[in-house]
Amino acid sequence: MQLPTDREIETLHRDHAPTRDAFESVYEHCRIVCELASQYLPSLDVDADLVRAGALLHDIGVYRLYTAGVLDTVDYVRHGVLGHELLAGLGFSETISRFCSRHSGVGITRDDVLRQGLPIPAADYVAESREEELVMYADKFHSKRTPPVFVSGASYEIAVRRWGEEKAVAFASLRHRYGDPELESLSAATGYAVI
Repeated sequence: MQLPTDREIETLHRDHAPTRDAFESVYEHCRIVCELASQYLPSLDVDADLVRAGALLHDIGVYRLYTAGVLDTVDYVRHGVLGHELLAGLGFSETISRFCSRHSGVGITRDDVLRQGLPIPAADYVAESREEELVMYADKFHSKRTPPVFVSGASYEIAVRRWGEEKAVAFASLRHRYGDPELESLSAATGYAVI
């Protein structure tokens, strides 16, 4: 499997971003998630190049939720499936495309889709490979909101409860397995607060 280069990934973002602001928000977030995931690479037996590509592409579907320069936050849960479809349509492998559909929350199950009436096809969108899980986990520690922020493990663990206690338990298990990433140096470099 040939992975796209960083330059090719940046070009994909530029080509699909509807506005400069959208590009800057989404691409910066993907780069930060890549940096967060990279903190774990020395201690894990994973494909580092695959993690890098997956982290840099995981949110590319967000661009498809912009209409007239405004992000549709109501149907935001669709961005993973939209990104998967976008990359698959461009000829990317299933291995790469899955990073988009498998990173939301701590995983979305078919039961979650049906029970919550989510606007995505009823299926399981759960990280299966260690690489997918690492990108999904790293993604929890940065938010694209305005202004962007870093999210502490404790804060995310509280926030994820809104989708059910089992989601908080799943995130706590991930924290136990991986530990929290170091956020302070990234916060100092970007100026984004840690909440």
